[in-house]
Amino acid sequence: MFKIGLLVRFLFSCLIDADRLNTAIFEFPDQESIRNQGNYVPWSVLIEKLNGEISKFRNQNKVDVLRQEISEQCLIFSKKPKGLYQLTVPTGGGKTLSSLRFALNHADRYHMDRIIYVIPYTSIIDQNAQKVREILEEKTNEGFYSSRIVLEHHSNLTPEEENTRQKLLSENWDAPVVFTTMVQFLETLFGYGTRSARRMHQLANAVLIFDEIQTLPVRCVHLFNLAIRFLIHACGSTVVLCTATQPLLGKIIPSQRALHITSEQQMMPDAQKLFNELKRVEVYDQCKIGGWTNLEVAGLVKKELQQTGSVLTVVNTKDSAVNLYKVLQNHPEAEVFHLSTGMYPKHRMDVLDRLRNNLTAGKPTICVSTQMIEAGVDIDFGTVIRYLAGLDSIAQAAGRCNRNGSRAGLGRVFIVNPKDENLHRLEDIRMGRDKAERVLSEYKTSPEKFDYDILGFKAIERYYQYYFYERSAKMGYPVDSHSKVGREDSLFELLSTNKYSVDAYKRQNNNSHPKIPLCQSFMTASEVFQAIDSSTRGIIVPYQKEGERIIKELCAARNLEKQYKLLREAQMYSINVYLYMLDRLLRQGIIHEVQKDTGVFYLDKQYYSVQYGICLSQENQMEFLIC
Repeated sequence: MFKIGLLVRFLFSCLIDADRLNTAIFEFPDQESIRNQGNYVPWSVLIEKLNGEISKFRNQNKVDVLRQEISEQCLIFSKKPKGLYQLTVPTGGGKTLSSLRFALNHADRYHMDRIIYVIPYTSIIDQNAQKVREILEEKTNEGFYSSRIVLEHHSNLTPEEENTRQKLLSENWDAPVVFTTMVQFLETLFGYGTRSARRMHQLANAVLIFDEIQTLPVRCVHLFNLAIRFLIHACGSTVVLCTATQPLLGKIIPSQRALHITSEQQMMPDAQKLFNELKRVEVYDQCKIGGWTNLEVAGLVKKELQQTGSVLTVVNTKDSAVNLYKVLQNHPEAEVFHLSTGMYPKHRMDVLDRLRNNLTAGKPTICVSTQMIEAGVDIDFGTVIRYLAGLDSIAQAAGRCNRNGSRAGLGRVFIVNPKDENLHRLEDIRMGRDKAERVLSEYKTSPEKFDYDILGFKAIERYYQYYFYERSAKMGYPVDSHSKVGREDSLFELLSTNKYSVDAYKRQNNNSHPKIPLCQSFMTASEVFQAIDSSTRGIIVPYQKEGERIIKELCAARNLEKQYKLLREAQMYSINVYLYMLDRLLRQGIIHEVQKDTGVFYLDKQYYSVQYGICLSQENQMEFLIC
């Protein structure tokens, strides 16, 4: 019944898209030539471009050689039949271009319609899309890419980046190579309204590459697994799950909601050997009774700076990042950086650019970051210190250490348990930390059971066994009586047998079954569904002249079209805060509405720091400096 519901939505998607396109062509005939209409550059042409780029690569060290081997194996695997595959490659193993090589050749062999990259965070989608665009697209006479091949669709595109063609093609993913986010993908399958549903039929006969699949929200696991099976078996698509730490999606209970994964579906024939050969770091478990204070962590940072020249410390909360940064910020021998989601996208991008320049130049560098830096950010430190969290997060953080294998000896990764870090509101991180602590304890007792590798396959699998068992009740997307459903239920049930609603109908109708073939609560489920915990609100920050301009124009704008354009621009200058924090900011007079009853807020710039973002104490008595 769940799959039948997906089929209904698929047919609805076909109908909506055809209707919208027909209307648009009638009302705006000049836009017809801008659309691709499914007429794409042949895959063979794109394959030739990628091969030309690959031929330029030079094997300068062992990592380069292994990346080439991974790429060649992906090419060989592209001849396999359509289906579900796993690409398990260590961080820094070149997944983006290797998976692209597989996708292009696979799509060409089986005459598939498009390639869709699904990436967890907007913070890394830009760099991946740009890398592929530079290879596959030609620039126009004006020096811009044509946007006919690579389409980005995510929330951080500004109106300047999102030209007319991109806007039109994003409506229904009408491009051969699409980069989007997990949020957009899940909204396409389960979200509210017609805008997202309109794109669903484009997932058919496509190669779907899921990067960093371990970031899939736990509550969406059952929905995701059945949707993937539907797309493969009913829609003729191929799905590749990419990560260094594969979650156990094939071992879900009940098994009817698991993916069917065998050893034949592993794209790397000997992933364990590959991980051993690509080992670039040594991991030190430094957790201790009572935990580490900020001063003790700062001491370790300073010691490692002398040893390796650059240190990244990844923490679990924004408060931890700020507190540690304040201890380290006046270090006399290194430039100190801070990164967190308390800073809005444009600010983070600016800091990342400066950070990369520092590291490339070999300058002594310290960075304190939340976990936003872990997945996919291409950056290389000599030492990484990771606050205790899930083993998958620790492995991702380790991927920012000695990333290219070009440093003398192995990089150094330290796991420390902070003394004062409040994870009360962060259930996923807290659960991951507890299960990782259990595995680390077992490793100390019997390291041979884990092949003497705390971040190896056996350790990661043991971690996921504990973690998934603990979270199994959450995987069907449970809802409670406070939701629009109005009772204890789950979205998986609402979208399949809808047992509670059917039983209620029977009680009121002499035990007779509803006289309709489809009993799913499609509307209610879509209204409740949220791909991520969106109990947050965006706040616009007056960063540089551009941020101030957007706020001033929003305060004065009366025209709805003008407001919409400004709000799109504001996405790169906004931060998301939880509702409890929003209430606190309102009570303290730190945020203000741009116009009465609009629900759009901006921050008093005196409460934003160019070092660490939003703060609850006044940071700037006068105009703050721009970094």
